[in-house]
Amino acid sequence: MNGLGGLNKSPNGIVIGLVQLQLPNVVTPGDLRAQTERIVAMVGKARANMATMDLVVFPEYALHGLSMDTNPEIMVSLDGPEVAAFKEACRANRIWGCFSIMEANPGGNPYNSGLIIDDAGELKLYYRKMHPWVPVEPWEPGDLGIPVIEGPKGAKIGLIICHDGMFPEMARECAYKGAEIMIRTAGYTAPIRESWRFTNQSNAFCNLMVTANVCMCGSDGTFDSMGEGMIVNFDGSVIAHATTGRVDEIVTAEVRPDLVREARLHWGVENNIYQLGHRGYTAVKGGAQDCPYTYMHDLAAGQYRVPWEDAVQVVDGTSCGFAAPTRSYGAAQTPPAREAAE
Repeated sequence: MNGLGGLNKSPNGIVIGLVQLQLPNVVTPGDLRAQTERIVAMVGKARANMATMDLVVFPEYALHGLSMDTNPEIMVSLDGPEVAAFKEACRANRIWGCFSIMEANPGGNPYNSGLIIDDAGELKLYYRKMHPWVPVEPWEPGDLGIPVIEGPKGAKIGLIICHDGMFPEMARECAYKGAEIMIRTAGYTAPIRESWRFTNQSNAFCNLMVTANVCMCGSDGTFDSMGEGMIVNFDGSVIAHATTGRVDEIVTAEVRPDLVREARLHWGVENNIYQLGHRGYTAVKGGAQDCPYTYMHDLAAGQYRVPWEDAVQVVDGTSCGFAAPTRSYGAAQTPPAREAAE
């Protein structure tokens, strides 16, 4: 079904390219401009690399690197020159693109945001990371939910970012809203390699959904990202996987959303996304459609609390050099600075 990475594209196929982008070190506005130009050039490379490619995906932190710097001078807005450059690159190369920005937020810390732009240069998906990788990341928790859009050839596409993919609820929400392809962009480093691999597969299999996943790659002199471009079919089998860690490699594969739709309609055994809400339908008509999960009820009521809650040791970002927050979610405040000791 892979068609030699998309070289032999089938009529119903969508070819995805995952860019294992070299990890940058972005400190100044000049660095930001240079990295924007580099990403634009890589969009062109993706198109030249494979004429059949429908969607090119850049990792989380492709524009800003892994410094976690919240300096307002290098934060980005949707109407700024960086996003405008990405739109023009997609339009000029007639290709869909997925991009990462650290988004300015006047009411709090910046958002870690993901964008999908179509081949006419129009913004189609805008997502803010729901689960920042605490305690390391200072980003404001996302407040837009998980949008699902109609992408190339009508495929339903969702986007989550990095640590989001460690929560099975995130992939389930994508699938529940109709996603046939879920993109997961990341900046992960080597200690997460095995967790990255098996969650990419479980997110696919548990939801009968293709997952397309990619990290930053290489070193910025301090951090080492792992690349690990990985496309997984809806049955959990790996279609493409880069294990060499080669920077700027574009990992490609053809995926078939039509076969996702077919499986969701015709599978009996392991049609888990349907069966979650119709448990035991062989015994009772339509299955039990209750909600037997305590954590779901508690979370919806704002009372989520694990049995070991009072013993949890790491509950803010002070171990990573960030001041303990004083405001509650939804309240506006000037973004806190890093502690002077850092």
